[in-house]
Amino acid sequence: MKRLVIGLLAHVDSGKTTLAEGLLYRAGVLRKLGRVDHKDAFLDTDAQERARGITIFSKQAMLTLPALPDAEETTLTLLDTPGHVDFSAEAERALQVLDYAVLVISGTDGVQAHTETLWKLLARYRVPTFIFVNKMDLPGADAAVRLRELRGRFGDGCVDFTTAPDPEALALCSEPLMEEVLADGQPKRDTLLMAIARRQVFPVFFGAALRLDGLDGLLRGLQTLTRTPPRWPEFGARVFKISEDAGTRLTWLKVTGGVLHVKDRIGEEKVNQLRLYSGDKYEAVSEAPAGMICAATGLLHTK
Repeated sequence: MKRLVIGLLAHVDSGKTTLAEGLLYRAGVLRKLGRVDHKDAFLDTDAQERARGITIFSKQAMLTLPALPDAEETTLTLLDTPGHVDFSAEAERALQVLDYAVLVISGTDGVQAHTETLWKLLARYRVPTFIFVNKMDLPGADAAVRLRELRGRFGDGCVDFTTAPDPEALALCSEPLMEEVLADGQPKRDTLLMAIARRQVFPVFFGAALRLDGLDGLLRGLQTLTRTPPRWPEFGARVFKISEDAGTRLTWLKVTGGVLHVKDRIGEEKVNQLRLYSGDKYEAVSEAPAGMICAATGLLHTK
């Protein structure tokens, strides 16, 4: 099974949380769609978030995509990050644990000021990035205009994957891709996956999250156009958030190598519980393998 952590990032009001809601619904995690304006979105669990209609804290949800002929079964941990610039530090902390990111852009507003900031942060942390152009159902949303803007702002690596990508557009992204397109008319799958992982290709998908339009294509792209990053045999983990739940201190971490077990010692402290959160609910597990994000209790001196 492939296990990936996918971050959702956007300028505020681009429809990022609505996209997360739609992806969870299409993957069968949710039976009913919530909405930000109805104050019942699955990942807006904090009272302040529901009152203000914006994401303040990074939140996670998990979904599993069944195996396809060209892709193994894949478990995605979606990290919904704040889009408002006032809470950008919360979003930047989450970037450190991402395997891939989805940058959400409004089809009517295009690339905005904070979008540029997020793009630079994704480049700094070397996070392979997909782009979802949302709200394409609204008047004034033009896919050709948005794609030209993306290529002008972020480079020729932005290639439309809503349908089969243009081989000529892919050939401009790297020398190996160009060689294979010239030789065979199409790049090899492994070469394309490598180019995406190296941030030479940024697959672009168009849709409307509120209408669930384009979400199946994005999910398929996240399953078929990604690969498992290197995992190390020795235990390692990166802490990216500290929070509390009902008075219990939680250390949020991504296991980067080996396996973390309940009762394992980290320094002088012992892990009492490992929690897998999805929204505001969690499941207690006995171990967390490499690639998993979990919340550990019992660790009082992490930072």
